Amino acid sequence: MSSDTQHTEYGKMSASFSQEILAKLCLEKNGVQTGPFGSQLHNEDYVLMGTPIITVEHLGDNRITYQNMPLVSDEDKARLSKYCIEEGDIVFSRVGSVDRRALVRQEEDGWLFSGRCLRVRVDKTKIDPVYLSYFFGFEGFKNYIKSIAVGATMPSINTKILSNLPIYYPNLETQSKIGQILQKLDDKIELNNQINQNLEAMAQAIFKSWFVDFEPVKAKIAAIEAGEDAESVNRAAMRAISGRSDEGLDKMQAEQPEEYAQLKGTAELFPAAMWDSELGEVPEGWRVGKFNDLVENVKHSLKSGNYLQNRKYVPIECLPMNQIGIDDYKDFSEAKSSLIAFENGDILFGAMRAYFHRVNFASFSGVTRTTVFVLRPKDKNYFSYSLFLLNQNSSVEYANAYSRGTTIPYAVWDKGLADMPVIIPSEKIVEQYNVYMCAFLDKINQHMIESKILKELRDFLLPKLLSGELSVENIKLDEVDA
Repeated sequence: MSSDTQHTEYGKMSASFSQEILAKLCLEKNGVQTGPFGSQLHNEDYVLMGTPIITVEHLGDNRITYQNMPLVSDEDKARLSKYCIEEGDIVFSRVGSVDRRALVRQEEDGWLFSGRCLRVRVDKTKIDPVYLSYFFGFEGFKNYIKSIAVGATMPSINTKILSNLPIYYPNLETQSKIGQILQKLDDKIELNNQINQNLEAMAQAIFKSWFVDFEPVKAKIAAIEAGEDAESVNRAAMRAISGRSDEGLDKMQAEQPEEYAQLKGTAELFPAAMWDSELGEVPEGWRVGKFNDLVENVKHSLKSGNYLQNRKYVPIECLPMNQIGIDDYKDFSEAKSSLIAFENGDILFGAMRAYFHRVNFASFSGVTRTTVFVLRPKDKNYFSYSLFLLNQNSSVEYANAYSRGTTIPYAVWDKGLADMPVIIPSEKIVEQYNVYMCAFLDKINQHMIESKILKELRDFLLPKLLSGELSVENIKLDEVDA
């Protein structure tokens, strides 16, 4: 930054930046607006198909997340049309985490926002909305808005507070370049997230096919009942495993002989009969056991010490929900007491409020707290099976049912999750499944590592660009390769 600086509520900014309150940069009518009052929209108004409503829970890292969105009918959308959002709007949390915000993208144009949110709609001839959305992510701004929020128990902001916040900004061209640089990084992070979601969905589908619906086994049984020969019976299992037709398998055999041979070998591992167990019909040769037949719960509590300093600290809040990889951790200096060390290849399960569905694999050695179960496969070949078995909704529901405590329930291991009845497939099938899944997990981990680096780069650049310390002229857009 040049020696010409100005001291602001948010820290030092370039003296060349203009300054104006937010209201003067917004459209005159409803530039800063709160969502509909509770009397205007009730739980019974939500429908199965309709227009989504953004709530505080859907405000991610400058991006709207899509999980469990309430929907309203076309009639209610028309009735509440003044609360529609447009591309370029910025939605704020009105209560609680008042520094949370998200930029509205094209795919969310026409959605609604709830009464727990505030909407900012700018005059684009005065300020670039993408730039402004990142200005709202400037750490100095976030600290300031939290400091002026009203209410101790539940902080909140309103249109008056938000409208009167001072905004510092360069010319429109520079704003646009800053927004493009930061958005390119975020778009690449989001692309990695989407790829990982697809990989996880594929992995879950394979688990369900093999170990829940027993599709390869049932395909063999159907082929036998149809009087087909041994080779055709195995081809039926190959179709079930790969999703290919006979023509697709022939093409695979001609063009990918090694992959075809591996698929054929996998299909041969599945039995061609079922037996009645206490869990219902299961494939012949498979048995029923308990979850602790597969994994052990590492309970040995450690004290903080220098011998752990090289490990990453992963408290329960760093374990993502409904995502098997771990993409966040803290410095070991933040570690508290009641620590448990985990190793690369362990499974971490959020025992506190198990219904949050924190089931994750560790791709590095680290330290967590006793609010997390550290589960170590007794046989490394059963790692992937144990991970995806625990990741099933039914397993999380079982852990939740065996939880103690009302305000903050904790899952129980002994006489709880450890005793969960499970199907234990044959060793050879589980070993082959582990080979397949480890390839998926490696790809997921690679994307998470890349995203972690991109986040660190973005968080490094954001304050320097937003304060004017670093000029955009020093950064070429084509070098920020998305």
